[in-house]
Amino acid sequence: MSDALLEIRPMTRQIGAEIFGVDLSQPLDQAMVAAIHDALMVHQVIFFRDQHFTHAEHKRLGRYFGELALHSGVAGLPDHPEIVAIHADANSTYIAGDNWHSDLSEYDEPPMGSILYMHTLPDSGGDTLFSSMYAAYDALSPAMRAFLDPLTAVHDSNHIYRELFPDVQKTYPCNTHPVVRTHPVTKRKCLFVSESKTTRINGLSKAESSAVLRFLADHVKDPNFQVRFRWQPHSVAFWDNRCTQHFAVWDYFPDTRSGTRVTIKGDRPY
Repeated sequence: MSDALLEIRPMTRQIGAEIFGVDLSQPLDQAMVAAIHDALMVHQVIFFRDQHFTHAEHKRLGRYFGELALHSGVAGLPDHPEIVAIHADANSTYIAGDNWHSDLSEYDEPPMGSILYMHTLPDSGGDTLFSSMYAAYDALSPAMRAFLDPLTAVHDSNHIYRELFPDVQKTYPCNTHPVVRTHPVTKRKCLFVSESKTTRINGLSKAESSAVLRFLADHVKDPNFQVRFRWQPHSVAFWDNRCTQHFAVWDYFPDTRSGTRVTIKGDRPY
């Protein structure tokens, strides 16, 4: 179905494809929604160029794929709480996403995916890297896969947001998930731990947990699992949050990079 309705250009053998032949600002019929979803299931992150849409159209696009999630740590736009601004400029002291992570993995039901629309970009820099957690899992030895398969780990965001927003008196989500999750659609296994959000592996000593998490954090950074997307104004990235991690490169200070993101609710990992 996807190939008939869309032009799909894979970017690497492991992850990522550019998609042509659809205007995301327009209402989509069931066949087109299914074609985009099929492409996402295969390529894990898909990219669109030359898209222009309003906040309402952005939310409509996300809702084709599920209910929209609210961010626990960052407020949405005043009139559109489901939309988070992604913005950095000469006044920024930090940016969102400059570490390897899966969005909101600390939720009891982490998101299915996110759709990021960037309308303002620097002349160079500001790329986003995506890593396939299918490929990362498959590259492990059989012995390591057997060791990791039954383990669970704690995902916590309190240490991040309390440092960023020390004046906010709030408790943020913290939940336990499998170290290796099974994708609910493809049924493939993938790693589900991240450097920024996974704080410990249950059942291991502190030293053992730290060592395993350090190994996995280094492992998912292997370029063989990655695609690097060079943004252009009015580009869109739609990633499957269940089987990818991503990293936003902050190499453009003091220039401006600005856009918006919606996040789609998911399910509890198993």
